Amino acid sequence: MKNTLKISLKPNEKIYINGAVVRVDRKVSIEFLNDVQFLLENHVMQPEKASTPLRQLYFIAQIILMTPGAAEEARAMFRKSLSLLLANFTDDGILAGLKEVDQLVGEDQVYDALKAIRALYPIEAMILDKDAPRRPVQQETFAAVGAR
Repeated sequence: MKNTLKISLKPNEKIYINGAVVRVDRKVSIEFLNDVQFLLENHVMQPEKASTPLRQLYFIAQIILMTPGAAEEARAMFRKSLSLLLANFTDDGILAGLKEVDQLVGEDQVYDALKAIRALYPIEAMILDKDAPRRPVQQETFAAVGAR
């Protein structure tokens, strides 16, 4: 068994554990004694915040984690979106990161994939700022992939 993981939650904070939404009514600590897929409320991206290609990929991946019943459909959407990103990004850092994300999702390590996607945001921001005149076209291309 791996090391245990202890998480502290504030009153009324939510945590998503293996597809279940848990809200606590007081300050608590939760100790996970085995492997578990979870997402803290402050890492949950709302649909309106999925405004860039990588944020849209993050949103799709979080659906895999938060909604096990829709995971297969979300995985298909993830693969399609990932293919588009790999075909359109030319930055070596982004491409290497996306390949790592693909491997993590394939190994069902979705939480780690979400962390890896978040780590790519600064590179994406520099690319999108450099390409500002083309940005609306790029977003439109990827919006169709992430829209549901």
